[in-house]
This record gives sequence, structure tokens and C-alpha cells, in this order.
Amino acid sequence: MSDEELAKDLGLLSALTIGIGTMIGAGIFVLPGVAASTAGPVVVLSFVIGGLIAMVNALSVSELGTAMPKAGGGYYYVNRALGPLFGSIAGLGDWMGLAFASAFYSIGFGQYLATLIPMPGVLFLTDIQVGALVAGAVFVGVNYIGAKETGGVQTVIVTILLAILTLFAVQGWLSFDVATLLGDGGAAPFGYGAILPGTALVFVSFLGYAKIATVAEELKNPGRNLPLAIIGSVVIVTVLYAILVSIMLGVVPWADLSQSAPLTQATQVAFPGGLAGVAVTIVTLGALLATASSANASILASARINFAMGRDRIVTNWLNEIHPSYATPYRSILVTGAMIVVFIALLGQDIEVLAKAASVLHLVVYALMNAALIVFRETDPEYEPAFRVPLYPITPILGIILSLGLLAFVGQRELLLSAAFVVAALMWYFAYARRRADRQGLLGRHILSRGEDLPSPVVDAAATVAPNGSGTDTDSPTTMVALSNPRTEHSLVTLAAALAKHDDGRLLATHVIQVPDQTSLAAAADRRERISEASEKLLADARADAEEFGVPIETRTILSHQGIGEVFDAARTHDIDRVIMGHQGTRLAGSRAEGALDELIHDLPCDVLVLDERGFDPSEILLPTAGGHSSELSAEVARALQATADANVSVLHVADDVETGREFLEEWVAEHGLDEVDLLVETGDVETAIGDAATGRTLVIVGATERGLLSRIVGGSLNLSILDELDTTVLLAERPHPRSIRERLFG
Repeated sequence: MSDEELAKDLGLLSALTIGIGTMIGAGIFVLPGVAASTAGPVVVLSFVIGGLIAMVNALSVSELGTAMPKAGGGYYYVNRALGPLFGSIAGLGDWMGLAFASAFYSIGFGQYLATLIPMPGVLFLTDIQVGALVAGAVFVGVNYIGAKETGGVQTVIVTILLAILTLFAVQGWLSFDVATLLGDGGAAPFGYGAILPGTALVFVSFLGYAKIATVAEELKNPGRNLPLAIIGSVVIVTVLYAILVSIMLGVVPWADLSQSAPLTQATQVAFPGGLAGVAVTIVTLGALLATASSANASILASARINFAMGRDRIVTNWLNEIHPSYATPYRSILVTGAMIVVFIALLGQDIEVLAKAASVLHLVVYALMNAALIVFRETDPEYEPAFRVPLYPITPILGIILSLGLLAFVGQRELLLSAAFVVAALMWYFAYARRRADRQGLLGRHILSRGEDLPSPVVDAAATVAPNGSGTDTDSPTTMVALSNPRTEHSLVTLAAALAKHDDGRLLATHVIQVPDQTSLAAAADRRERISEASEKLLADARADAEEFGVPIETRTILSHQGIGEVFDAARTHDIDRVIMGHQGTRLAGSRAEGALDELIHDLPCDVLVLDERGFDPSEILLPTAGGHSSELSAEVARALQATADANVSVLHVADDVETGREFLEEWVAEHGLDEVDLLVETGDVETAIGDAATGRTLVIVGATERGLLSRIVGGSLNLSILDELDTTVLLAERPHPRSIRERLFG
């Protein structure tokens, strides 16, 4: 039986963009026109105050998240601290709030879609509602089949959106007019009392940061990255709102600002004649991307919350059934999707209702989370968050007051609608969850025990996500072999074992099971037997092959939302000396790490060897070399295979003339300790020389070229194109080395 590990897939940048991407979709592209009609130009202050309220709550979420990095976010904290009664309110409220928010984002998508494509009205539905229903169905379908949203994809989306908004801000500032901003009625035509009702309306724009907490258990270094991502996303977005909304109102009078697709209208006015059409199209496409990303992220987060509630028996675990083909919680996604469709159809003609309903339910959850923080601080001696809110207990108390206080300004209709959901949550608890929930809250147990020592739910949570021991705490070199295909397992383990035996080292065989983003890693672990049967067989074969060489081996199954990127993350986590993996052909462009930005930031964690799928026979080795940075690694591999597999090695160098080439080759071979090798010196075309020399060989070992990221993306290959055409097995070798940004880009 192999050990199991839940991967830490998300870095700071990925987590930050999850929050930013979700919030941008609502605050900039959808709400400015509606909010301006409520408050006038002082709506800018409504956004700022909303950001300040969000910041107070973000501090508390950050502390709770670093103490309990678990799927479920706010629900999890409330349920552990206050018990299943309040957990039912928080979990179902958060779930319904996300459904309202997804419907709101879908309506925003429909607004901008209608500016590009004429949509017919159907029955009582407007053209915008029809577009929103189509979009909502697509978003649900995407999550049903498990398409990715977080991590690298979200980073790209946010980068594109920020670029679009920056262009608008620059051009909009050139067209900005203070007289247009203030209008005839001044800064507050409805009075300054309209600021807080405006804040209640736009607060839905600040819900994205809380989604970061729902993926906390998949975050690298959560003690540092979680508070930075949560607090940083709120700060960045609040500043963006203040700047961009001010510019929009300084370009288009607030009374004339469109309540559907407001940014398109402002762009049309800000850009001069010929550029206006192009700019409007770009902004509209950006709006579609932003609202789609926000809706998709909300559906994804709802699946995480349902899993957490199902685990605690607040709702039936039937919802969390994993699809046999897609490995997604398809029932939860379909139920959430059905609610979204109903909300779009019944409430979609009044976007304020959707926005405020989402805000109210989340504000209730935020108030409960602040109360939960106080309970943990006062009753649990083992509560040790990596981040602590400043000015305790003022900060969480202020969070409760501000969250509940803002409810007074949302409007009677939305308040009654949301109150009905809270009552429904209470009824659900007494009718269903009370008899089934087997975990009492920390507050209730503390009261009953009158201060007796209690087992800490925080410790339990931390233990669940603590990294498993790697088994690599010895001084011997560790080679990690990344397995994915039973057909290549024997070749990869044979190569890894031969090298480990030469180094008197050990093996770590890993199999990464890629889990859809819609399924939390904890949910996948709970149902591992459904998705990892092949993993056990694969790793059992690896153990058997390693034993034939007498090399110690440890096996580990890693559940991850990444694919090949997780291999490099695991190598960093377990302090690996060498990674061996397989591939089909040499086309690895853009997939050597989590993404393009990751490759710009990080170096390889260790030596990397990539063996193609044509098998492994080291009897006759060809080693082409030009003295590159990875040639030392190629020589080490050849030397090890000489010792452990009795390999015959021929070293090839292509030079301008034979004499110079032989001098180089003799010196290179002596420096790298290669004995009893054949020296081959050729002139002319490098690829032709390698192709000719590879004839009759069983293995070609090639060091990675000096090509950079851009050339890899454009050219699509790590090495010479001839390597794809050889009949001989190819082993690519790359040794990490420091690179400047210029070298990373251009080689």
C-alpha cells in the first residue's frame, strides 16, 4: 500500500488571482451604472466603504484560514466553533449566496453578450435573461465535466483583464472631466445618506476574497500566502474600483451611465472615433471573460462547501457523489445549477435583488465567522493561527457590527428574501441535520464541560492537511521517478534504479492523480478507492522492479489539481536530487512547470531526466555533446550506466573541423571521467550528424538546449527536432542553472 499525499497546488499568485478575478467581474463590469443611479457620484465612496468592511472581515478570515486550512471556508470555521446549528446557517447561507452571486454574474454576462449578439426574448424572459440562461447552462456544464478554473488559467484571465482595464483607465483619464463627474446635482444629489445603501448594493463586488479560504488546504505555505492573498486581493480591488468608477463617472454623467454594460458605454465615449469600435469590442470580450470567470468560480466554490457540509452530515452526502468518468461532484453541481437557473428566470430582470441577496447571506456568514474567531481565541488553548488579527478583540467585534449593520441598508424585499433562507436553514437543521451531525461545536462543549480540557478541532484540522513524511530524511541521494503510464513504468524504474544503485541512493516512486478543480482534494481522498485503483497497481509494479535491483524504494500517490507541474512541486517538497519522468516525443513546451509565469519565476528544483516511451535499453549509448550547461549531467548518467548496466558509450561532437573537434572531445571526456568510450567527431549539420550516429544505438542521451521560454512556446520543442524522428530511445537531461530574465525569455 502506497502512502497518500494531498498536493499543495496553489501558490501566492494563483490564490491572489482567484480573489481578484472574481471581484473584478462584478464591481467594474456590472454594477457601476445601477449603483450610480442609487447614490450618484458619491457611489465611489460606497465602493471604498465596502472595501473597508471587506478588509475587516478579511483579517478575520485570514486568521481562521491559517489555523484551519480546510475545504469549506467560512462554514468550516463556524461549524467547528459554534456548532451544527449555526453551521447549518453558515453553510446553507454561503451555498445560497454563491448561487445568487452566480446568477448575478450570469446576468452580467448576458448584458454584455446582448451588445455583441442579438438575443431573442422568450416568453416572459428578456434577451439578457436568455443570454444569462445560456451562459449559466454552459458554466454548469463546464464544472460538471471538470474543466479547470483555478491556478494558471485564472492567472491568465486576470492578467488579460488588468491589461484591458489599464488601457481604459489611461484613455479614460485623458477624457476625464470633473464637471461631468459632479453633474448638476453635485457630489451627493440624493444626500450623503445614500452612501451606505450604495455600499449594501455593491458589497457583492467584494465576495471573491472569501473564495480563497475555500481552497486553503491546497495552498502552498498557507500561513504566509493565505493572508497575503486575501488581504492583498481586497486592497488591490478596492483601489481599482475607486479609480475606475471615478473615471467612468468622469467620462459619462452618472445619470446617463448605462445600467447594463456600463463599461462598454464609457469606452465608447472615452476613445476617439476610429478606435472606439475596436476598444468597445475588446472591453466587451473582457467583460464576458470576467463575468464567466466569476460565475464559474462561484459554482466551483459551492461544490467545496457542499463537500464540507456532507462530511459533517449537515446535508446528505448523496450530493457529493463523484462522477465515475469526470471525477466531479456532479450532483452538487447540478443542484446548484438548478438554483442558478431559477434565480435567473425569476429575479433576473432586477439585478439589484440578486446582488443584495448574495451580499446579505454572505454578511450573515461573515458575522458568524467573526464570532467563531472569538470563540476559538477564548476557549481553545491549542488554537495557534500563523496570522493573528490586529487589535483583538476589537477587530472581530467590529466585523460583526459592520456586517450586521450593513443589513439595515439592503432594502426590505431583499432582507425578507434572505431571512427566509435563514429560517429555512434553521428548519433544515431541526428536521434533518440535528439527528445526524455527530460533531458538537467548541462553544457548546466548553459550556457543558465548564472549562474542562477538550480535544482541539484546530489540531485535528491541521493534522489532516499536514504534509506526510517523505521518507527522504537520510543523507543518501533520492531519485524520484514520476509514473503515469503502466507501459513506461518498467523502463522508468529500471533507469531510476540503475542510477540510484550507482549513487548508493534510494527511490521515491510517485503517481500524480489529477483531480478536477471542482472536486476538493479532501473529497477525492475520501473516495480514493474510486479513482486510484490503477495507482496501487502501478506503484506495486514499481516496488517489484526496484527490489530486483536491491534499491530501497518508497511509493506515494499524490492527489493534485495539477498535472506535470505537481511533479516539480513534489520534488521541491521532498528535497529530491533527481527527477525521472516519461513523455511522448519532445514537445514539452509550456508544461515543464505550472505555466509560463512559473517558468519565469522558478528554476528547476533538481536534475531532470525525461525518457521517451520507446523503452529503455542502455547497451549502446550515443552521447552528443557541445559542452552545454547540462552536459555534465549527461556524462554522469552515461558513467552510471557504464558501471551498473555495462553500457557501451560513444561520445559525439559536431565541429567546424575534425582536428579542433577531437581536441575538444578528448578534453571534455577526460574532465567528466568517462573511460573506455568511442570518440566520434563529425562536421556539417548537427541534426544530420546525430541522426547518422544514432543508427544502431539503443539510447541517445541529450542535454537540454539553451533555448528560452518564448522560443519553446513558439518552436514547441525543448531540443532539436531530429529527436522526434529517431528510431532510437531518447533521454533528455537538464540540470538547473541560474538564468536572467532575458535568458528565461530568449535563451
